[in-house]
Amino acid sequence: MKFKKVLVYNIDRSKSLDLISWKKIESLGNKIVFLPKDNPRFRKELADTDCLLVAFATSVDKQDLDSAPQLKYIGVAATAFGKIDTTHAKKKGIIVCNLKGYSTESVAEFIIAVLLENIRGLEEGKTRGRSGSYSEAGISAFEIKDKIFGIIGLGDIGRRVAEIAQGFGADVRYWSRNRKTDYEEKGVTYEDLDRLVEEADYLSINLAQTKDTEKIFNQSRFQKLKSGAVVINTCPMELIDIDALEQRLKKEDIIFILDHSDEMRESDLKKLSKYENCIIYPPMAYISKEAGENRKRIFIENIEAFLKGKPQNVVN
Repeated sequence: MKFKKVLVYNIDRSKSLDLISWKKIESLGNKIVFLPKDNPRFRKELADTDCLLVAFATSVDKQDLDSAPQLKYIGVAATAFGKIDTTHAKKKGIIVCNLKGYSTESVAEFIIAVLLENIRGLEEGKTRGRSGSYSEAGISAFEIKDKIFGIIGLGDIGRRVAEIAQGFGADVRYWSRNRKTDYEEKGVTYEDLDRLVEEADYLSINLAQTKDTEKIFNQSRFQKLKSGAVVINTCPMELIDIDALEQRLKKEDIIFILDHSDEMRESDLKKLSKYENCIIYPPMAYISKEAGENRKRIFIENIEAFLKGKPQNVVN
């Protein structure tokens, strides 16, 4: 079985997958069409499309879905799928699949890496060494051991962060929409969200973007953070109230680290980049050789599984 038409939207053909992967995808459809983001032909092309493949953070709304009467499958080339109207897709019988778990290890390790870079003064040390200054005077550093390490969202990535943080000897606590008793048995303590925000020395945000999680980190929660807290968000910045974040950054007593800069408004980036205690990375948490291989494999396997009548990694 093959798809009649595969529409590849907002996926850079030369950067996202290799030639072998694209040839495999092309073999799964009778016709394949590539369109860049915001192309005015998008809805017209959807009219006879039964397979839609989209990049991370690509919007597919109700009107788009209603323009695609033959659409059966949407494959997201990422883990996050918050910009797709999955509820309406389900009503129309359209299955949406993501790349669950492809970069879990990469993102979890990145979270710990940027935390260590910050709390151990590594950037300052590198700067001094490269300039020929080898004095350690004035460099301050903190340990992870015995600190309260809060995790908001104990999904795949949150669980792996919890495991690594426990390896450092941290007091790991979490909040998630559903209790994770298997991890509580491993010593990870469940706490109310607001209490966790108040108590954590280090806080990792690991939630999917949904209507319920947008701006979950609001003014009230930013004000609850303890002085000296380090907050790391490797999720879409829609989870963050930007104005509330800026107000707390002005106090210069917390650190906020993010990597979803590519999908932020330029005005918000300019607003936050003024503060030295807001560290903005390119979207690189997911990047590793291993995650890249997983990404290609799972993306294709998802399509093949659907065509065999056994869809996997379904999010709706």
